[in-house]
Formats: sequence, C-alpha cells, structure tokens
Amino acid sequence: MEPIVNPHDRFFRNVFSQRDTATDFLRNYLPPAVVELLDFSTLELAKDSFVDDELRQHFSDLLYQVQRFDAQPTYVYVLFEHKSYPEILISLQLLRYMTQIWDLAVRQKSRFIPILPIVVYHGQAEWRLPRNFASLFDLPQPMAEFFPDFRYWLVDLSSMEDADIKGEVLAQVAMLTLKHIFQNDLDVSVRAMTPLLVELTRQKTGLQFLETWLRYLAQGTSKIDEQTLKDVVEEVSSTGGVTMPTLAEIWTERGYQQGLQQGLHQGLQQGLHQGFQQGREEGVRDSLLASIEILLEIRFGIDGLRLMPEIRKIHDPDVLRAIQNSVKAAQIPADVRRIYTN
Repeated sequence: MEPIVNPHDRFFRNVFSQRDTATDFLRNYLPPAVVELLDFSTLELAKDSFVDDELRQHFSDLLYQVQRFDAQPTYVYVLFEHKSYPEILISLQLLRYMTQIWDLAVRQKSRFIPILPIVVYHGQAEWRLPRNFASLFDLPQPMAEFFPDFRYWLVDLSSMEDADIKGEVLAQVAMLTLKHIFQNDLDVSVRAMTPLLVELTRQKTGLQFLETWLRYLAQGTSKIDEQTLKDVVEEVSSTGGVTMPTLAEIWTERGYQQGLQQGLHQGLQQGLHQGFQQGREEGVRDSLLASIEILLEIRFGIDGLRLMPEIRKIHDPDVLRAIQNSVKAAQIPADVRRIYTN
C-alpha cells in the first residue's frame, strides 16, 4: 500500500492539475484585469513541481502556461502553502522557483516567458506579511532601484467567507475543504457541503473526485468524525453516487497507516520489529472491523449489526477481508455468516 507522504500535497495536485479545474480557479481568483488578458482555452500544465523534496511537507506547486490575447505566452506559477502559519520568507521561496523556471529556459534554449506568481494559503494564523520581495530588506530610497523586486498575488482561503468561495462545484468543494481542513468546524462544514457533493455525482468526473476528497479527509486531518463521513456519504450514495464500500475501504487504509505509526512507536519501547508488526496488525484488524460494521449497518440495518459480536472474535485479517468483500454481494446476513462459520 502506498504510504501517505503528504495528503495536502496529493489533494492539491490531484485537483488542480486538472485543466478544467485549474482554469476555473484562475478565472475566479486572479485579478479581473489580468483575467481579461489571458486566453484560458490555451491553458496547459507546464511542469508539476519545482519545490525541493525537503520542503514538500510545507509547499506544493504547479506551473501553467497560457497564451495572452496578444499571442504572447505567460507562465502562472501557483505555490500552495499548507502550513498553519504564514512563511515569512515566501517571497524568497518564490524567487528561487522563478529563477529555476528561467534557468530551465536557458538550458533548453527557449525564450524567456514572464511569470505571474500566486500564493494559496489555508493556515489558521492570519496572513499579515508584505507581498513584495523588497520588503525583506530595509532599504533607503536611493538604493531601492538597484535591488530586485516583484509582488505576488495572494489567495488567502482562511480569511474568506464560505459564501465568497467561487467557481464550479468541484472547485468550490476543493476550496471549502482546504479552507476548513485545519479548523474545528470541519464537521459542520463537511455536512454543509452535502448539496454540492450530490450535484457532483451527476458530473462525469465527479465520482472520481469524491473518492479523492474522501481520502483527503480520512488521511489529512484528525478533525473529522467518522460518523460525519458516514452520514454524508450515505446521503450522497442515495443519489447513485459514491458508495459506502468506498468509504469503508478508505477507512481501512486510514487504520492501516495508523497501525504502522503505532507499530513504530511501540517498537521504540519493545523492539522495533515486534512493535511494528503488532501495531500494524492491530491497526489493520481494527480498521477492518470498523469498515465491516459500516457495511453491515448500511446493507442490512440492525439485522446486519447482530453479526458483529461474532465477527469481533475473529483475529485473522484474511478472514476479516473475506467478510468485508462478502457483504457487498450478500443478499441476507446469513450469507455473510457462512464465510466465517464454514
């Protein structure tokens, strides 16, 4: 199973590397005077990242190229900061990445293209930093003209009201989720998104995005309650959209990863190998039991839940996986019981 390196980075890339979503985002969040200059029908992803591996925990980025209506190309560089507080040296980070982009042009013997830098922020602390590079220096005016300077455009999700989140449904859900992912009102916000999620099920790429969205909530925050996701997904699934098995499988993965972390922690106390294995097995078993309970409740109601006292006595994860898979095809609870009683 692929380890969770950085769920914020993964979610950002999955969503905003899609051309339609990127176009929708830029149309709604760039300055209107800039939007009027750009022919978004020409937008394409130019490169997926310039961020160093060691900074991946704090930043994600995407580089787009788009033609202006005067037939000249422009780069739009989006740097997504997923720390809970503003980075005071963000202008320096941007300058580093912008020079890398231009250095690449030199190596490829291609033309220099102007770069429009954008910072997307969703942390908890208020963004009060100056937005130009020269602000890092204490310069007397006669010296200012000899130093480089540029200004970045800031999209501060934390300071926006939910009603001000713009765009098509998919972009709205993504931006609202990024806005609230660190906040204590995440449960309330996710429930409020239900009408948007239902609408997404009617779109061609909606179901794929919903699975990405669920994985992000399961892996990227501790502020979401399992019951909230169960309730929301149950309502959405009633429209023919994302299914409860999908949620159960994602929750199993979450338990697996938590098991790995628990195993590593126990390993420090009891011996690395033994602790790792024990933690992983306990985490996998607990998450399998949780997903089986979800599936039984949705598929058979109280009659299905009557099987759980028997199922909780089972410790073999292979048997539990077989039970999990059987629930999806079972017609009655007795069909599930046959899996572990034969």
